[in-house]
Amino acid sequence: MRYYLDTNILIFIFLKEYDNIHRDVWKIVEDYSSILYVSAVAVKELIHLYKTGDVKDKDYKTAKDLLAAITDANIEIKPLNRYHLAKYAEIDIVKGHKDPNDHIIIAQAISGKIPLISSDHQFPFYAEQGLSCVFNKR
Repeated sequence: MRYYLDTNILIFIFLKEYDNIHRDVWKIVEDYSSILYVSAVAVKELIHLYKTGDVKDKDYKTAKDLLAAITDANIEIKPLNRYHLAKYAEIDIVKGHKDPNDHIIIAQAISGKIPLISSDHQFPFYAEQGLSCVFNKR
């Protein structure tokens, strides 16, 4: 099965914060039959967090090393396209959820009909708009 990974899941995986990943989510991530995707927007967020020092790890000397680790882990980076933007334009924003990066990631998952794995408590509220969310209970 195919899955999108949210930025927070990427952080937990690549910074080895395994305690923050629920065992059910680990089963999905470690299953060789799972096809894992990440939005280019989530990767941009991760690189930004790395460059600003909000995310640190001694295994990655540069942001390029972190990018290479995503590729090496067989996680496909999905670019943003006009179909995603059309879905983004059409989704209703949940009250209090102001992160435009999240909204784009949600729109990509909805338009691709691909479940999105996230720890974000706001994401399940988009189910009525077509989002299939695998919530990572920490």
